[in-house]
Amino acid sequence: MAEEKKVQGAPAKAVTAVKKDESKPGFFKRIGKWFREMRSELKKVVWPTPKALVKNSVVSVAFMLVSALVLWGADTIASLAVSLLFNLAG
Repeated sequence: MAEEKKVQGAPAKAVTAVKKDESKPGFFKRIGKWFREMRSELKKVVWPTPKALVKNSVVSVAFMLVSALVLWGADTIASLAVSLLFNLAG
């Protein structure tokens, strides 16, 4: 007969409860920690080159101008249509 092989895993680790310090750190310690974390995150940011910054700014301003022209045109056409309706009805 076939013998059953018992699979033995790693022994279970003893779980030790660690009591957390439930007291809140002071106000200025929390502010200092926040500034340290912010500074470390800002070091990770990939800042654009001046050339890329100018290019993106020009694209943004051009898009805003085109959007403004489209909205101005739609507003002008709508106001002409409303005034035409008032002239026909009145």
